[in-house]
Amino acid sequence: MNTFDALAARGVSRRSFLKLMTATTAALGLPAAVSPKVTQAVETALDKPPVVWLHGMECTGCSESLLATLNPSAAEVVLDMLSIRYHETIMAASGYKAEEAYQEALKENFVLVVEGAIPSKEDRYCMVGGKPFRETVLEASKKAKAIIAVGSCATDGAGIPGACEVDAVGVRELLKQNNISTPVINLPCCPVKPATMLGTIVYYLTYGTVPPLDDQARPVVFYGKLLHDNCPRRGQFEAGNYLKDWNDPTQKDYCLLLKGCKGPKTYTDCAQVWYNDNTNFCINAGSPCSGCSEAGFFKTFSPLYDKQEGFELPGIGQINADATGKIIGGVAVAGLAVHLAATAATGRLGKKDHGHKEE
Repeated sequence: MNTFDALAARGVSRRSFLKLMTATTAALGLPAAVSPKVTQAVETALDKPPVVWLHGMECTGCSESLLATLNPSAAEVVLDMLSIRYHETIMAASGYKAEEAYQEALKENFVLVVEGAIPSKEDRYCMVGGKPFRETVLEASKKAKAIIAVGSCATDGAGIPGACEVDAVGVRELLKQNNISTPVINLPCCPVKPATMLGTIVYYLTYGTVPPLDDQARPVVFYGKLLHDNCPRRGQFEAGNYLKDWNDPTQKDYCLLLKGCKGPKTYTDCAQVWYNDNTNFCINAGSPCSGCSEAGFFKTFSPLYDKQEGFELPGIGQINADATGKIIGGVAVAGLAVHLAATAATGRLGKKDHGHKEE
């Protein structure tokens, strides 16, 4: 059964499949003329590249995010394009049978997916099958064609593992410590978005190589733009309307900067590609951006609901949250408001600047 037959068996029409491939091509920033090549690459992935999917210190939220999508789901496409040979959450086998499946998969030309962080302080913090997870990742990494680290835990040892005293590290750091050169694609966020996973796999199948990456090994196409530039509350920021009281209904849609929003220093496409089949994302739900796509989340970004003391905006420079907040009262910083408005009018706020500094 080929990829399309497998999708058809699940009730996914060819029309829906082509629509998804066209949308994925656009999301990758590729010209429309490439769409047939992308579709062909996916349809002809008949040999189903084998995948070994490892779980370390995490909550399995990335797997849940991938498996819970619909119409047609990125999960269906991913799972039907690939042959998942080992995945502790969804595989039927367990115990010795599962370990046999893992060892057999290592003999093939496989892609390794890692979900979860690796403890570097003591191996006992994460043991799988009586073996340190660290050793399993190193073993599989040496034999894999490429590695996709999904979620903030696997990319940077972040999330809850990063907040614990286990010295959690991501896959790239572990490989660097052990001089392993297998290419790593980082797909951070908590959890990873299915569209990001699908787009990365589609690119790999189409071109046989990893997509262009930034200095954090993230695909530029998904992590190349500042969230602040596309925030639905951007107009409130420029108008100086900052939420100060959660219980005041008149401030419901105000900018969340003073409530700890990390959008001004977070590179992600969250404002364009939402979670749960494009149902919603954090800021639309009233929660400040926690910066989960950035190195340093969550440890250096917490407390998440405390305002940032300072940050730098592309084209503007260093901004102090308190000074910015005073704009609300029209206090003595009108010059800054004018500067912000003028900068926004010239479009400089919209420029991508990967050289931005952290606070």
